Amino acid sequence: MSLVSWFFTLWSSSALPLLLVGPVGRQMGLRVGLQVVQTAICSRWGTLSDEGLYQDGDVVIGGLFSLHYKPPATAHNFTQPPYNRPCTGLENLPLQYVYAMVFALEEINHSAILLPGVKLGYHIHDSCALPTWAMQAMLSVVGGDSTNCNTTGLPDSYADFNEGRGREGDASVPLVIGGSSSVAAKILCRILGPLSMSYTASCPCLSDRRQYPTFFRTMPSDIYQARAIAQIALRFNWTWIGAVVANNDYGHVAVKIFQEETEGKGVCLAFVETLQRVNIVSDARRAALTIQASSARVILVFSWYTDVRELFLHLEKINVTDRQFLASEAWSTSGNLLHNVVTPKVANGVLGVAIRSSPIPGFEDYLTSLNPYHRPEDEFLKEFWQNEFGCNPEVTPISSDTASGPAPPKERIQRASLPPCSGAESLKGMQHPLTDTSQLRVTYNVYLAVYAAAHALHSLLSCPEIEKPSESNSSTCSSPKHIKPIEVLHHLNNLNFTTPQDELLYFQGSDIPAKYDLVNWQTTPQGSLRIVLIGRADGLDLHINESAIQWSTGSQQVPVSVCSESCPLGTRKASRKGEPLCCFDCIPCAKGAISNKPDSLNCERCPDEFWSNADQTACIHRELDFLSFNETLGITLTTAAVSGAVVTTAVFVVFLRYRQTAMVRANNSELSFLLLLSLKLCFLCSLVFIGRPSVWSCRFQQAAFGISFVLCVSCLQVKTIVVLAAFRSARPGAGALMKWFGPGQQRGSVCLFTCIQVIICAIWLSLSPPVPQADLDIPGLQITLKCAMASVVGFCFVLGYIGLLACSSLLLAFLARKLPDNFNEAKLITFSMLIFCVVWVAFVPAYVSSPGKYAVAVEIFAILASSYGLLLCIFAPKCFIIILQPEKNTKKHLMGR
Repeated sequence: MSLVSWFFTLWSSSALPLLLVGPVGRQMGLRVGLQVVQTAICSRWGTLSDEGLYQDGDVVIGGLFSLHYKPPATAHNFTQPPYNRPCTGLENLPLQYVYAMVFALEEINHSAILLPGVKLGYHIHDSCALPTWAMQAMLSVVGGDSTNCNTTGLPDSYADFNEGRGREGDASVPLVIGGSSSVAAKILCRILGPLSMSYTASCPCLSDRRQYPTFFRTMPSDIYQARAIAQIALRFNWTWIGAVVANNDYGHVAVKIFQEETEGKGVCLAFVETLQRVNIVSDARRAALTIQASSARVILVFSWYTDVRELFLHLEKINVTDRQFLASEAWSTSGNLLHNVVTPKVANGVLGVAIRSSPIPGFEDYLTSLNPYHRPEDEFLKEFWQNEFGCNPEVTPISSDTASGPAPPKERIQRASLPPCSGAESLKGMQHPLTDTSQLRVTYNVYLAVYAAAHALHSLLSCPEIEKPSESNSSTCSSPKHIKPIEVLHHLNNLNFTTPQDELLYFQGSDIPAKYDLVNWQTTPQGSLRIVLIGRADGLDLHINESAIQWSTGSQQVPVSVCSESCPLGTRKASRKGEPLCCFDCIPCAKGAISNKPDSLNCERCPDEFWSNADQTACIHRELDFLSFNETLGITLTTAAVSGAVVTTAVFVVFLRYRQTAMVRANNSELSFLLLLSLKLCFLCSLVFIGRPSVWSCRFQQAAFGISFVLCVSCLQVKTIVVLAAFRSARPGAGALMKWFGPGQQRGSVCLFTCIQVIICAIWLSLSPPVPQADLDIPGLQITLKCAMASVVGFCFVLGYIGLLACSSLLLAFLARKLPDNFNEAKLITFSMLIFCVVWVAFVPAYVSSPGKYAVAVEIFAILASSYGLLLCIFAPKCFIIILQPEKNTKKHLMGR
């Protein structure tokens, strides 16, 4: 069993977690595990030394990079030789990362300020983009290639690694720059436990210092890019967003953080579709159809560029080319995706978060000067040369001794069959991804990682006046040959320095401050796409040049992505049942309420003195309203009142003209004239109710109304009593009855009844008179100014007394209706009082239920109706006989029965 196979066997068992708790536990677990291995076998476990890149130094920095993307056929089985069979398919950008590390180390070695007198070396290996291969490469970096076992049964370098002791002449490897993926970083930290600094691992889980205390990175956690994208959505008021994410922690965590950041801010996810690498074709087709069916115009995509490429392919097939995409850093700067023929049709205007870029002075010249003839030990550069120029860059032919050893790599066999290079090949003036330094993103992260390691070592080897985390209190400076990783860990935790680009760098736990570039995919005149920097994100602070953005619409107009259009002023939002909060209806505010902000959740009531305008957007002062002489209703009522007074006057004149006739004299002419006078006052008192109420008009109108009607009803009651007394006196023995109802007694009775009403009105108006007051309870822009009854009791007494007299008159008239006479006035009084009572019984509910000035109109109508009823019922028949049938206006005719 090989060492790597034993590690994975032990990792999958329940024993390893007990051994590997914390950094000390991991170190102890490593020793114990290796001792167990030694009892079974102590043989060389396969290395990748032939495919590595090495430079000796006082302190050696390890490096792991995913240079190849095609794993070897034996990548899954480390128990079968040859272990050093390489991966294939060299990638250009990872090779640039390698030379960024080498360039930074050479730059530091030439510095007179940083680590003076200390030479940094490097051991760089290919992790082949596989976690298992990364672990074998890490073992090779920290363990070396020795085949000798010490007395403990451990390879020398492993026995002494964590104590900082190497073999004689060997340099220690206190830190490894690598772990290109979050999975690889977690495996390396959990199993091996040396200090590692990743340049691309972005999983938020790696920020947990309890689980990964020896891990650092120059790549921000995915939490921050999800927050940055959430801030972009809020910045441009996108509230209805679709999401397509990778079906792993990268995608799920991003969606969760995005929702948390936008919670309560009006942003909803229309859908969440997942993409899985093994089912990418079917998943991409399903996601494309969902995007097509959704009303969301902005689509958030958190996935790898290969998944996005498949998604764009299906979107192009179904002609969905009008969506605004928000890109995560995993594909926002992908050249492979950017130059795909389908991408410009679908992804124009992509707005994305990208790993921040920064120039590295001198790096482009360094890359263009690379040549395998100057670096004969660099197998990576030879392979690159072979691929780009199609020639054999080997300086010396492959020895025949190679046949006796492990099988030569496939690349070397192919290289040997190629014609030799002329030596004139060069990268200068050549446009190639390796030498393109226009946007150094991951490359810059590698550069920062090297400088962070160098500054930590500088702090450690410079003996700063801080307490060292070692067990001894010795003041002796650490030796470059015996650096303990735990000491480097302490100095990394306290790191604070300025990079050559004048950027302040420090670690917050395992992370550096989150900084991103904001990029935009824009169409060139040639129809291709290019990446344009349109801003930066510093934590949650966005700095965006909005005028520089080219949107998916092809214009400068920001795309709109909402489930429901924004509610205008004067309306409020009403959620739709069973739908997200972003989907709502706009309900107009009720009368008297306003909303003066878009998307208001509630309408605000206007103060009592104000009312909403026609658009329900502002409160305006309410206008005073009252029953005036100028409006139609006022004119109508005025005309009716004046007409009644005129008719009454005419009847008065007729009666006065024919006062000596039997018809006038038989019906108690004195009371008839008094009745006509009171009816005229009733008609005229209604005019007092029309017009702007004032203090005196409010008092006078009710008093005039009450007294006039009491005078009128009193006359009718006395007339009825006189009729009854006259007929009663005709009976034997009742002759003396009429002396009690002579003219003086009649006048006295009318005065008595009227004085009672006068007293009631005087008491009411002196104690609690009506006052002019605006009726704020009635909805509407207009406020009715009316005479408010300060005391309803007083008004009830006035009406009650009138009603009492009316009822008694009705009763007496009803009893006298069948008295023998050709013209019995009691019949006329009965009909008139019946109409009077009906009108005022109907008045009460109508008055109470009528709003504002219409209540005044109801009272005027009741006054006029009852007055006309009395006038017509009592005097119309008499005038008819007096004027049109004078032959009947005789005593004989009247006494005919």
